[in-house]
Amino acid sequence: MHSIGNAALLKLRKVAFLCSRKFPHEAAEKAYDWAEAQRAAGTCVISGYHSPIEKEVLCRLLRGSQPIIIALAQGLHRLDPEWERHMTAGRLLVISRYAQSVSHPCESKCYQRNKMMIDLADTIVIAHASPGGSLERLCSEHGDKVVLL
Repeated sequence: MHSIGNAALLKLRKVAFLCSRKFPHEAAEKAYDWAEAQRAAGTCVISGYHSPIEKEVLCRLLRGSQPIIIALAQGLHRLDPEWERHMTAGRLLVISRYAQSVSHPCESKCYQRNKMMIDLADTIVIAHASPGGSLERLCSEHGDKVVLL
């Protein structure tokens, strides 16, 4: 695994947050409320922050001071410049299982990234899993750790 930022965050209790790309409106509302509660509680949240809901959850979490782990489905070559100050503060870790030469996520890389996050997390929170999708399949394999919003 490749990483940039505070690797000590991997030793914390972590909650993985995932949501399918297609989701009902109610899932978004619940996810945003959940993100605000995690920010207030100081929970370390790990996610790919790839789907629209996941991206908005990241925006809400970055407003706080709690630890955050971002798992990429590509190499660590192209990071958001805003993340630098959070890494400097020691509250952000960006991880990837892919070399820098891997420049674009694809479905299989996203699946492997999600599996890595689930393996690292103590709890898995799902805002929405599309029926028959890869996220639903991953959840069924790790049902003991899954919480549905």
